[in-house]
Amino acid sequence: MAKRYRVDIAATAERDIVAIRDHITVDNAVAAGKWVAAVTRQLASLESFPLRGAVIPEARFLGAEYRQLLYGSYRTIYRVEDDRGLVVRVLHGARNLEQLNIGDPPSG
Repeated sequence: MAKRYRVDIAATAERDIVAIRDHITVDNAVAAGKWVAAVTRQLASLESFPLRGAVIPEARFLGAEYRQLLYGSYRTIYRVEDDRGLVVRVLHGARNLEQLNIGDPPSG
């Protein structure tokens, strides 16, 4: 049986998802729902395959091996620690990570 990883989502990432959903909803509520469903599937996939995302180029500035999953124009930024994946941000690909807080503890 394959190892399962716990996936925790930082409060910043939860806020990112809500803000992006709300932004997309302004133009197309159906597309917003599909986007949330796709990102949710990606997050769930980290339970089985946490190392599937590429290490982000900004990792050298952040001092840790952060990885990313891409969906459309958006990046889900996370790191793997022991037996868990910690999702820290979900951002538009044009955003500059060097200037953003990516270290909020997980919610819940």
